[in-house]
Amino acid sequence: MHIFNRVKFITPESVELEFTLAGIGSRTFALLIDYHILALIIALIFTIWLTVSYQIQTFGKQIFGEQADNWVVAIAFFILFAVYAGYFVFFETLWQGQTPGKRLAKIRVVRDDGRPVGLQQTTLRALLRPFDEISFIGALLIMFNRKEKRLGDFVAGTIVIQTSSIAVSEKQKLTLSESSNSACEKILETTNLSPMLPDDFAVIREYLVRRHIMSKQARAALAIELTQQVQSIIQLNNLPDGISPDTFLEGIYLAYQKTSIR
Repeated sequence: MHIFNRVKFITPESVELEFTLAGIGSRTFALLIDYHILALIIALIFTIWLTVSYQIQTFGKQIFGEQADNWVVAIAFFILFAVYAGYFVFFETLWQGQTPGKRLAKIRVVRDDGRPVGLQQTTLRALLRPFDEISFIGALLIMFNRKEKRLGDFVAGTIVIQTSSIAVSEKQKLTLSESSNSACEKILETTNLSPMLPDDFAVIREYLVRRHIMSKQARAALAIELTQQVQSIIQLNNLPDGISPDTFLEGIYLAYQKTSIR
């Protein structure tokens, strides 16, 4: 029995990945961090607004006449909402499902099938966020449905997972070669692993765990295929000198662990 709810995905390589869903605690922690950052941004905008408020009111009266004050207030609320929603859309799209708060809380938004979120999903989640926060509707939905979704997640087709926990059976032992450490150092010196997602890492780990039961031919073919996919993700044209695809995947595994800990 699991204390936390989990979700399973099947990758195109027919590897089953299991992730732990982000609970109400970690999501609240992430939201508090994001709201502190948003408060600083809004405070800065408010300071600028006060500085130029007289000019705005004068310009508004020339255009809207007696209704100028109402229009200025409406524009101010529109700007605040745009900043509020735009913050989440910007970061979750740019950082593949993470805001600064989510990154510190080690959680990430993904689609229901495990793929990274895009602009459409992040926009829907951001626009529905105010409805989720009215009377704590979002919190109630998260606590009382198995996939821990708020309203924005239901509409956008997303879930929130923990990035630091990839479930693997305790019986599965991972053995690395002696050259894996040197491969790891070369990879860290020459490549940027930030484009890699937790499910990319999980596929590599699954291969490293199960490779000993594969035939030599199947193992070599799958190692080459996975290596080519990783090269495409991190935009690496050629492998470091003297590193085979199998050792490269070991180095990626170690390097990803080190960069995740930082």
